[in-house]
Amino acid sequence: MSTSQPPDLTLEQAVQILKSYDRAQLTNTESLIELKELRNSLLLIAKLSTSQNIGICADNFEQGFAALNNYLAAFGYQINLKKDNTAQISKPTYLKFSSQKMSYYSDQYIGEYRGVLISCQGEDDLITGTYGHFPLDLFS
Repeated sequence: MSTSQPPDLTLEQAVQILKSYDRAQLTNTESLIELKELRNSLLLIAKLSTSQNIGICADNFEQGFAALNNYLAAFGYQINLKKDNTAQISKPTYLKFSSQKMSYYSDQYIGEYRGVLISCQGEDDLITGTYGHFPLDLFS
């Protein structure tokens, strides 16, 4: 887990920012400041939570796997995930990662949504919850 805390951001502010993205469909019009706030908020909540589940819906396995690795690196996890050899590489894919098990599974995905949902668990009720929808490339 990352040990640096984003500057000038309270837990309440971070939660408010993350909740503003609840089920939102992001566009390419978000400003760099908005994306930086989003990244910092997500990093703070991930740091303060005891575990996370990351759900990713992508156009194909490679895109989803890259997003998963980028999110994990941003959260401070140093893990070398092996690619799922049975993945339908060229078809839309769903990946789910559990930080408790430090593993993921993948499956074919038939929905239209593309992005990332993060479920955080913790002792503080303010932190516990599901956040997103976030861009696949938020931490690229």
